[in-house]
Amino acid sequence: MVDSRPFTIALVAGEASGDTLGAHLVSALKKHLPNARFVGIGGPKMIKEGMTSWWPQEKLAVMGYVEVLKHYREIVGIRKQLKARLLADAPDVFIGIDAPGFNLDLEIDLKRRGIKTIHYVSPSIWAWKAKRIHKIKRAVNHILALFPFEPELYKAEQIPVTYVGHPLADVFPIDPPKADIREQMKIGMSRPVFAMLPGSRQSELKQHASLFVKTAKLIAEQVPDALFLVPLMTRETREIFEKACFKEDCSAFEMNLMYGHAPEAMAAADVVLVASGTATLEAALMKRPMVITYKMSPITWWLMTRKMYLPYVGLPNILSKEFVVPEIMQKKATPQSLSVALLESFRNKDLQVSLKERFTNLHLLLKQNTAQKAAEAVLQVMGINR
Repeated sequence: MVDSRPFTIALVAGEASGDTLGAHLVSALKKHLPNARFVGIGGPKMIKEGMTSWWPQEKLAVMGYVEVLKHYREIVGIRKQLKARLLADAPDVFIGIDAPGFNLDLEIDLKRRGIKTIHYVSPSIWAWKAKRIHKIKRAVNHILALFPFEPELYKAEQIPVTYVGHPLADVFPIDPPKADIREQMKIGMSRPVFAMLPGSRQSELKQHASLFVKTAKLIAEQVPDALFLVPLMTRETREIFEKACFKEDCSAFEMNLMYGHAPEAMAAADVVLVASGTATLEAALMKRPMVITYKMSPITWWLMTRKMYLPYVGLPNILSKEFVVPEIMQKKATPQSLSVALLESFRNKDLQVSLKERFTNLHLLLKQNTAQKAAEAVLQVMGINR
C-alpha cells in the first residue's frame, strides 16, 4: 500500500551506526509514504536519502561521561531547540535512533505532548544494572529491537516491541568474497592482512590512534610482509591517525589509510583489531577473527565498570553469551597485549574455522529484512494500514 499524504517523520541519529540504520529505514518508508518529509538530525547517508538534518550529526557523536560533560551545554542546547521546533510543528511520529542519552529525555517530553515516539535500537538494559527500562516505558510508544533476546525483556514490562533483526545482516553476504575483494584491492591472497578499526569518533581516535600504530609496528616485526588497512570515517579522524603515524614513524611497514570502506577492509583481512561498538558486529558478519579493544578516560571507565552487568562488552560475545573473541580493554590494552592476541588469532587456523561457523549461525539469526520490518512497525504506530 502506498499512502500519498504529506506525513512528517522526525528522526534523530547520534552517530555513524545510527546514520546507517536511519538511511535504511527512510528508504523503506519512502516506498510506502512517497510524499513524507523526513527531518531532525542525521548523517550523510540519511541526508542522501532525502532527510533534512537541522544540525550536523557530529555534534552528538560524543562518547563517555567526561567527554559528554565537555560538550554538555551545547548538546542540551541542541535538544532544547529541537524539542521546541518539534512541538511547534508536531511530526506524525518521532523516531529516536539509538543515542539514548539524548533521545530518551526528548521522547519523554514529546510523548507527554501527544506525539507518538519510537526508539530504534534497544538501549542496553541487558548490560547495565541501572533500571533504565522504567524510563524507556515513559518515553516510548514502541521499541524496535535489533537482537532476538531483547523483546522478552520489554514484554515483561508491557512495552510494545518488535524484533526487526539487524540491517547489516541483510546487507553483508553470508559468505564474504575475500578473494574478489583482494583482487579489487590488488592484494595477493597469500599476503597477511590486518584490518584496524580505531573508531568513528574523534574522541576515540585520540585514545586509539597511537595504540593501533604501535601495535602494527610490533606485528610487522614478526610478520614483515603484513599489510595494515585502516578505514577512517572523516577527514578529522584521518588527520589524527596520520599524526600518530608520523610520530611513531610507519615507514618500516605498509599501512593504507582508507576513507570509509570498513566492510571491504574487514573482508580482505585475515584478522581485525576493532574498537568496541557496532564494528565488532560487522567483523563477525564478515566471519573474521578479531580482537576487541577500547580505551577511554579513567573516570569514564571507572563509572562505566561500576554499572556493568555482563562480563563482556563486544557484541559478538554478548550475542554468543561467552568470550568467543578476546576483549582487551583500558589499562590492559597495550601494544604488546594486542599484538600477541592478534598474532594468535592470525596463526590459529582451527580457531578461524570455528569462528566462521559460529558467526555464520549468528548472521542467519539476525538476517530479518530489517528495514522492511522496521518500516511496517512504524506504519502501525502511525495508524496506517498497509
